[in-house]
Amino acid sequence: MSSDHYHQHFIVSWDQLHRDVRKLCHQLVERDFKGIVAITRGGLIPAALIARELNVRLIDTVCIKSYDHQDQGRLEVLKGVEHDGDGWLLVDDLVDTGKTARAVREMLPKAHFVTIYAKPEGRPLVDQCLTEVAQQCWIQFPWDMGVTYVEPLVEQTKR
Repeated sequence: MSSDHYHQHFIVSWDQLHRDVRKLCHQLVERDFKGIVAITRGGLIPAALIARELNVRLIDTVCIKSYDHQDQGRLEVLKGVEHDGDGWLLVDDLVDTGKTARAVREMLPKAHFVTIYAKPEGRPLVDQCLTEVAQQCWIQFPWDMGVTYVEPLVEQTKR
């Protein structure tokens, strides 16, 4: 989906993501999880950071491909897991419309499901999130951005 359809933009830097994950971990530190299941691809980096903060060594993935443009609403499970999530922490970066979250929640109904960010449509599907954002907010994650040179203002005005 193009970011042109969104009214607000929320840019998440690497530092901000790390701070947000640590804040979420403060809410999880007293719990004892068998392991973490990351929802790929967005949940991979938050899951790695959470694994470090909570000292969890067992990490698995659920791999789902969504078709936004060609095939509206269809999800394809590329890799699942062989359990119901009991005692596991399920991690994603964001819950948006809830399509992916709903599918994964059905696969792992007993997992404790957390996201760093949540939009209203998908929020009821997760057990915890750190930051709620508006549905029309486009979240720009650091792994989708590159650092580029910006010409000084004085140079731009000379042209």
